[in-house]
Amino acid sequence: MSALICGSYAFDNIMVFHDRFKNHILPDKVHMLNVSFLVPDMRREFGGCAGNIAYNLKLLGGEPLPMATVGNDFEPYAQWLEKCGIASDHVKVIPDAFTGQAFITTDLDDNQITAFHPGAMGFSHENKVGDAEGVKLGIVSPDGRDGMIEHARQFAELDIPFIFDPGQGMPMFDGNDLMRFVEQATWVTVNDYEMQLLQDRTGKSPHELAEHVEALIVTMGAKGSHVYTKQHRLEIPAAKTEQLADPTGCGDAYRAGLLYGLMHDMDWETTGRIASLMGAIKIQHHGTQNHSFDRQAFDDRFNEAFGYYL
Repeated sequence: MSALICGSYAFDNIMVFHDRFKNHILPDKVHMLNVSFLVPDMRREFGGCAGNIAYNLKLLGGEPLPMATVGNDFEPYAQWLEKCGIASDHVKVIPDAFTGQAFITTDLDDNQITAFHPGAMGFSHENKVGDAEGVKLGIVSPDGRDGMIEHARQFAELDIPFIFDPGQGMPMFDGNDLMRFVEQATWVTVNDYEMQLLQDRTGKSPHELAEHVEALIVTMGAKGSHVYTKQHRLEIPAAKTEQLADPTGCGDAYRAGLLYGLMHDMDWETTGRIASLMGAIKIQHHGTQNHSFDRQAFDDRFNEAFGYYL
């Protein structure tokens, strides 16, 4: 059985400015801003929510089935997918578009200026959930607005359980839109900042939102995560990590852990801990798909972190 992962693929272009933005941006001149930053250090990473979730689920031994729209520049990423053994049957190339692109410039104070070009993501609604076979469950993660709406509707109509993961796509939706997603979804997952936005836009508390789904999962970084069900709230501890290298993509790694636990009918205490450990492993590495492990190493670290084996 596969997990259908609806979301984005993107190239992350990460640059380092060896100075501080504040030394070059004059507060009294922001109305006529014209700056250029020399960035001698640059790397290009494979990213996007669907790509990151699929990569992490594959590491755990799951079978991810990504569904996304990409551009005519996708070939290097396609080769990476093949190397990782990740299916690309439902990755559709849009000939006259670029794959989503993030351009991230970081200064010496870890401030960031980011520009994002969605490119082919705007065509994500052209993919259909019903075209995928052997799907046990799915996830709707950040993507083109129409694609997120359509894929949630299609999951619901086909009676395929799915996670709604609004992420950075949340600003595209008002309270009514978000409540429609919640009512269609089987599970909802957000971080603590997104949870506040979800509350503000829907007027619903976490417990009230949990009445509409089997579980509402809220991550809180180093403070762990909460799983709200209709009956109670479970507190999931954060897994200890050896170093904090790069938080980018930790949420996607966590979501892969959720999918793995759900695919194997695990209880929430264990599912949440798998997800927590996935985030801890990811944060130790730069980039979103540069970490790796074998399953025995993961199980041993899980036992070390939580006191029992899977």
